[in-house]
Amino acid sequence: MQRRGEFRVSVTKDYLVFASAHFITFAGHRCEGLHGHNYRVRVTVDGALDEESWFVFDFVILKKIMRKLCDEIDHKVLLPLANPKIQLTDEGESVKVAYEGKPRYVFPRSDCALLPLPNTTVEMLAELLTTRLRSELESMGARGLTAVEMEVEENFGQAATYRLTLK
Repeated sequence: MQRRGEFRVSVTKDYLVFASAHFITFAGHRCEGLHGHNYRVRVTVDGALDEESWFVFDFVILKKIMRKLCDEIDHKVLLPLANPKIQLTDEGESVKVAYEGKPRYVFPRSDCALLPLPNTTVEMLAELLTTRLRSELESMGARGLTAVEMEVEENFGQAATYRLTLK
């Protein structure tokens, strides 16, 4: 039987969440204050049906990977490593944060997630989670997937989505 359509599977669960603090920098010279969100994640993968199992990807495995990725940043202060306006100094037990050279915060190192991002916006978090999911999928030899789409919601009705086409 030849199929003409495409398949996609999505996962969003009560435990695919992370409660984290962050701040972002805006255009110009403005940096918002530290605050937090109860983020929620939804992931969708597109791909061909596996001819043996008749599914695109195993929901159980996808949920397990996503839970691990969310847990890594849950109850952390999300700090961007690639923002030229923010200077982070890792001093072993603590992380000092300066904005444009002026001291702003000192956090316990264990409470921080130092992320390879220019800003901790939901757009950048969606891209980061997609990249990390892709790496996990590649390391396990997942086949037949054509795209990954990640939605990160920071408040009800306020979300960003990142879509990555896979080769």
